[in-house]
Amino acid sequence: TVPLALALLLALTAAAFAEPLRFLDCGSKDGSIQEVNVSPCPTQPCQLHKGTSYSINVTFSSKIESQGSQAKVYGEMLHVDIPFPIPEPDGCKSGIQCPIQKGHSYSYLNKLPVKSEYPSIKLIVKWVLVDDQDQMLFCWKIPVQITS
Repeated sequence: TVPLALALLLALTAAAFAEPLRFLDCGSKDGSIQEVNVSPCPTQPCQLHKGTSYSINVTFSSKIESQGSQAKVYGEMLHVDIPFPIPEPDGCKSGIQCPIQKGHSYSYLNKLPVKSEYPSIKLIVKWVLVDDQDQMLFCWKIPVQITS
């Protein structure tokens, strides 16, 4: 059990030193982002390996009330947004307790699956969460590199 305890300690230590990502806020209107984490992504730009799923955790606070929220994810290439399907676009099923309350802080949790058939390219991931009025609770962008 010593190796197990050591492995657990190392995992906890690594998690404690996980750096929040540097991200670009791309128009969060009805909320403000405190932190964006993509795991695993030890360095930026994030190396996204084909056939792997990545954990997304966004901590934000809401400036408005909203019954629900919807996520929209894009791969941005040459300033063109290409819709990127995610398994669960409903923010209320992604860690957010709905209805969303003004002034409350939330942890949005989701997965970013990188399919094997995606090309090996550099691009910008743009992740948007909209409220009932289709206004942005948050919008962030990070550069990524899709690799084999």
